[in-house]
Amino acid sequence: MESPFKSDILKGRVALVTGGSSGIGFEIARQLGLHGARLGISGRRQDVLDAAVAALKAEGVTAMGLQGDVRSSDACEGWVAALGAAWGPALDVLVNCAAGNFLATSEELSVNGFKTVMEIDAVGTFTMSRAAFPALKQSTCRHGACITNISATLQYGATWWQAHASAAKSAVDSLTRSLALEWGEFNVRVNGVAPGPIDGTAGMTKLAPGAKELVQSTIPLRGEMGRKWDIAMMCLFLASPAAAFVSGDTLVVDGANWMWKPRLVERGQVSRASRNVEGKSRAVGTAAGQAAPAAKPRSKL
Repeated sequence: MESPFKSDILKGRVALVTGGSSGIGFEIARQLGLHGARLGISGRRQDVLDAAVAALKAEGVTAMGLQGDVRSSDACEGWVAALGAAWGPALDVLVNCAAGNFLATSEELSVNGFKTVMEIDAVGTFTMSRAAFPALKQSTCRHGACITNISATLQYGATWWQAHASAAKSAVDSLTRSLALEWGEFNVRVNGVAPGPIDGTAGMTKLAPGAKELVQSTIPLRGEMGRKWDIAMMCLFLASPAAAFVSGDTLVVDGANWMWKPRLVERGQVSRASRNVEGKSRAVGTAAGQAAPAAKPRSKL
């Protein structure tokens, strides 16, 4: 896909993407890098991280791998320090994409399982943001340093077998608003991006195995799943000057999927019924068989 943004829109900027070694996180990192940013990407598995960094460098992106866990304050602070040692003390873009999830009925979900997802998604987002804050304050971007928290849509109503992830993402959305409120005076913007069903991701493989056609039938926009590129473009928009006055919002990128509900009446039936109703309403106030009075001519000015 061809980007709608200038290729150097993030030239000279430093970005950190947690969970950036695979999936949506990798594509976000890739697009930030292809548009000029110098990148740090974090991941827990060193081999996956090394492969991701090599792939980015092969495309001309300046990238650094940061191994560790977002649940660790020491790891998060160490990543910021490593970027500072390499490229200066300022951090311009932080994308909190690290997340954990699995299917489980609430009665079978262990407390440890619930806590693990909460700690990776919600606590990890806070831990990383807090560790990055001193460096974000030093950004020289006129439109402000940018934190983007990757959320979800499953918590907007309710989603089967996802009590833990729904609770975690609700907390992430709330944290986005709180940090935007508190850190705006430091010229740090905080927003979220909530992906819907995204094709070619581990989430679709793990959370909706064999259900691609069913999922697509619940997406009003073209009946298609989104692409990782779609999420990356939204993150790029939020990091760009185009979003200079956007803070405290979570932008949904799901083709209207979360609002979907089955049609109780088909389009053709509605069309016929509405034409019948409108035809009757035009006759209201006119005597049967009597023509409506002619319109009075307008006076000339």
